[in-house]
Amino acid sequence: MISRLLRKNTSPARIAGFLLSNFIGLAIIVGGLQFYEDASSLFTSDDSFVKSDFLVVNKRVTSADTWQKGATSFTPEETSELRSQPWVRDVGEFSSADYRVMASVDQGGRGMSTLLFFESIPDGFVDAGGGAWSFREGEETVPLIISKDYLTLYNFGFANSAGLPQMSESIMSGIPLRLTLTSEDGSRRKVMQGRVVGYSNRLNTILVPRSFMEWSNRELGSGKASLPSRLIVDVSSPGDVAIKDYLEAHNLEVAGDKRGSSASYLLKVIVGIVLAVGIVITLLSFFILLLSMSLLMEKNRDKLHSLLMLGCPVKDVAAPYIRIVVVASGVAWLCAVACGEALRASYIRPLEGLGAESGGWWLGPAVGLLLTVVMTVVNVASVRRKVVASFR
Repeated sequence: MISRLLRKNTSPARIAGFLLSNFIGLAIIVGGLQFYEDASSLFTSDDSFVKSDFLVVNKRVTSADTWQKGATSFTPEETSELRSQPWVRDVGEFSSADYRVMASVDQGGRGMSTLLFFESIPDGFVDAGGGAWSFREGEETVPLIISKDYLTLYNFGFANSAGLPQMSESIMSGIPLRLTLTSEDGSRRKVMQGRVVGYSNRLNTILVPRSFMEWSNRELGSGKASLPSRLIVDVSSPGDVAIKDYLEAHNLEVAGDKRGSSASYLLKVIVGIVLAVGIVITLLSFFILLLSMSLLMEKNRDKLHSLLMLGCPVKDVAAPYIRIVVVASGVAWLCAVACGEALRASYIRPLEGLGAESGGWWLGPAVGLLLTVVMTVVNVASVRRKVVASFR
């Protein structure tokens, strides 16, 4: 009876306006987040054991640097200056083996050996799970991360010309490598086993744990300290224009192809703009409903006052307006989720055809639901305050 009494001055046009605007805002948010979740894998590295937001930086080599030892190394002052940049989260130094490395492998009765080089970076930049990326003094096996390009060169270059079988990543990881480590003067030597635990598209090197590098340089190296010639930089946004300007100003270059990082940064900017538009529309719809409820309750002020004077509980008097808020918000959210899923169904196959790995479907709806709950709670609280105020 209270609902029928208070419903007479309800404006369906205002409620429909809120419903439409809230649906549009939430649909933009849900669709934008879902697209970012699904498309971001196209621009991020699949090197799960190496942190994604990093750059490998070195100085440009000129003809004059050829005859000047250490000309392309980074001094502590230069490293400190780079670390102080606002877009830098952390900086790590590459350290190199101060000894000779010979690797050999026996395969099907045929042997192969080659000279190698080792480098290491701080373990904080490597995300190899479990105990795969660790070394302790006394162990005989050294974990390695190598560039995928090296395996490609072996399979399609060396293996064909030498009559050796081609190897997949899993086969290569299962083959033990015999590592012969020899000091520069040849007076000290250690023989160890190497095991490939990962392949990188972004690190063009042969990586060993920092603990192994420190121990082996101490045992076989010359003991002379050397400055790093490369730095690994953990940055907030790899495609930031400020990074490019800094590198050009200091005659630095980034190893590898960073177009994926730039595209990822651009994707974040575009999605950020889209989400901002969606949030603005959603907030406007919130104020539309808030204003509609205020006007409706102002028209029914005398009725509200009379009902409260007759002893009707506040919750019963506020219930019709709360139902309008909850139902309208819930319908807008459901329609936005349905629109987001329809949009996702239209682009997911083309994205997967480009090599994208689709993300979870829940991110966009979850964020939309959170916004809906927050707006509903605020509107419900406003309705209760208005009802209590009408009693005074």
